[in-house]
Amino acid sequence: MSETNEDWKRCVEFHGHTCPGLAIGYRTALAAQKYLQTEFSPDEEIVCVTENDACGVDAVQVLTGCSIGKGNLIYRDTGKQAFSFYSRKDGRKVRLFFKMALNRKEDSREVLQEKILNAPDEELFAFTEPVDLPPGKARIFTNIICEECGEAAPEHKIRLNQGKKVCLGCFPDYSRGW
Repeated sequence: MSETNEDWKRCVEFHGHTCPGLAIGYRTALAAQKYLQTEFSPDEEIVCVTENDACGVDAVQVLTGCSIGKGNLIYRDTGKQAFSFYSRKDGRKVRLFFKMALNRKEDSREVLQEKILNAPDEELFAFTEPVDLPPGKARIFTNIICEECGEAAPEHKIRLNQGKKVCLGCFPDYSRGW
């Protein structure tokens, strides 16, 4: 794998720099597309559930077309380098967990990145079946005006507080001190 690859260049341009994390996302997206026999998703044909908010998510967005704005990139924070992909077209799905052991104390970032870019998929990832069902398609909700700040929020993000409809930002936290 060479950094002259056009897809890699687009990922670097979007992310802003090269790094091992971006390489993980780059390889993840390519492996998922190969496994699911898909390409870029112009709408919601492909859905990605990412279990991290690290650098690699940028490459997944660039190569797969999955984005938060389109509703086909879902963030589920487990902190793991894991990504589940679902094809709405044919029902295929796969979860890729980055399993390659990296020696961060001895190898430079450049060496780690090159190892990731050049290793076979089988050394990089555990391919398993996602345990969750694919997320539903993005919905459009009616907006409600918050009776505290006056800003609109979708109805599923509105709470009642002392009889007033309020947005999540105006809804007071409630804790019993745990």
